[in-house]
Amino acid sequence: MKYVLVTGGVVSGLGKGVTASSIGLILKACGLRVTSIKIDPYLNTDAGTMSPFEHGEVFVLDDGGEVDLDLGNYERFLDIKLTRDNNITTGKIYQSVLDKERKGDYLGKTVQVVPHITDAIQEWIERVAVIPVDGEDSPADVCVIELGGTIGDIESMPFIEALGQFSYRVGAGNFCLIHVSLVPVLNVVGEQKTKPTQHSVRGLRSLGLTPNILACRSTMGLHDNVKEKLSRFCHVPVDNIVSLYDASNIWRVPLILRDQKAHEAILKVLDLKGVAREPVFGEWTSRTELCDRLHEPVRVAMVGKYTGLSDSYLSVLKALLHSSVACRRKLFVDWVPASDLEDETAKENPENYRSSWNLLKGADAVLVPGGFGDRGVEGKILAAKYARENRIPFLGICLGMQIAVIEYSRSILGLQNANSTEFDPNTRNPCVIFMPEGSKTHMGGTMRLGSRRTYFQVKDSISAKLYGNRSSVDERHRHRYEVNPDMVQQFEDAGLSFTGKDESGRRMEIVELPNHPYFIGVQFHPEFKSRPGKPSAVFLGLIAAACGQLESLLKKGVAVTHGFSNGTSGDKLHQNGNATNLSNGS
Repeated sequence: MKYVLVTGGVVSGLGKGVTASSIGLILKACGLRVTSIKIDPYLNTDAGTMSPFEHGEVFVLDDGGEVDLDLGNYERFLDIKLTRDNNITTGKIYQSVLDKERKGDYLGKTVQVVPHITDAIQEWIERVAVIPVDGEDSPADVCVIELGGTIGDIESMPFIEALGQFSYRVGAGNFCLIHVSLVPVLNVVGEQKTKPTQHSVRGLRSLGLTPNILACRSTMGLHDNVKEKLSRFCHVPVDNIVSLYDASNIWRVPLILRDQKAHEAILKVLDLKGVAREPVFGEWTSRTELCDRLHEPVRVAMVGKYTGLSDSYLSVLKALLHSSVACRRKLFVDWVPASDLEDETAKENPENYRSSWNLLKGADAVLVPGGFGDRGVEGKILAAKYARENRIPFLGICLGMQIAVIEYSRSILGLQNANSTEFDPNTRNPCVIFMPEGSKTHMGGTMRLGSRRTYFQVKDSISAKLYGNRSSVDERHRHRYEVNPDMVQQFEDAGLSFTGKDESGRRMEIVELPNHPYFIGVQFHPEFKSRPGKPSAVFLGLIAAACGQLESLLKKGVAVTHGFSNGTSGDKLHQNGNATNLSNGS
């Protein structure tokens, strides 16, 4: 097994996740099989209890793991399926060591950071790195490890010590360290400044890690004299310094790395030059260029709670982008704070109220994503009502589906006080209820999580056609509440159609409004399995409906997802008789 470690310096938010994903993709384009690990030095066991305001979205894996959003980047770029163990946190490591200590596994020794914590980190990496994530039976060729945070953070010190020991143990030719650092330009001087990177590399070396490659983030490409200066002071060859300058879209990052021969530097360090070949991207390049050429717009109103931080809905945004590119449209997302649509805002801040409603009314489609808490719920209900009454394409995800059901209860069934017990525990018409198996005392890991199967009930429904007229589909879930099964018959008698249910037939998974151009709610999170070459079916349907393409799309019968071709599949590379799909990106 070969290992590539990606670290960051100077400031956070440099794009280490995209860089690590792009490195993985370029190695995959060279014919190698790749897996990924993300190290998050925070004490939380996982990302499940963290606020999107604090840490961006919580990405959900097939096995129910609630993990860092960077694992979503890895899955989208590399078209792989990771496990919860591919996300290492300080909490997980300490918990595993303390569990061993309680069982007496350390035979009375004093348990310390070195060697017990550092050994546990190395053992975890070696164990997870050999787990196949691309559908093959054998381990991958290369494991890309991203260390979260920046060099010098106190909480990452045990991981840096462990990785220093690890690099020594696996030996030269099996370990490549890529350090992502900032090269800022001061407007007053107009000069690319190398000092922050020099200090960052010096700190890294003092901790026992020596970078093989520098990946320098900057607004523009690095000047030759700047590269030479960095080479001299950071002890890195000029050919091993790559410039990660601002790009029109992140699909260009692997191409930027390829153009600077970054793969050659990595392969040389890993002693793989005789094994790998020149990278072949094929459709990745054409899709990247197509994305930049698109000009005909499609506007989607995103009605949510966390609209101030786009990372809160990162996978939703990516799924919309995948679908809009497939429909040959330039995506514009209008962020609509749900609470600004409510009557209370009309009194307190009429300007925000008017502005938000104008955005909603100017959109080609309306999307209500998942979320928790009661803030903005009434605004989301108003958005669903507007889309239903004005025949605007609508997609509700998780809470968004529950919102659509609440709105239908109030407007069509005449149950004015209908609500979810999440927002009104004493409602007389609970159309959304707490799941029987849920926990009301513990938050972490107690929801209905991970991949679950949905069975289609109505073969002639839009959702069934979008999924290729299959009998069932597996999608990822993350919820505590569900549509009240005792009210389903009442809803269906009033014209609402539950076209997808779980294996018991009691849990509602997909709801549609049959006589609407496109009005669909899903209890699952389809955004987590969307890929550029394989857009999520219901997202593709939303964008197609917004562009007037839905009817022709359904007639073609090509809008199939998760391993089925949708007409944009990428190149096939054959290595040792195995086909590797390189078409998919973030």
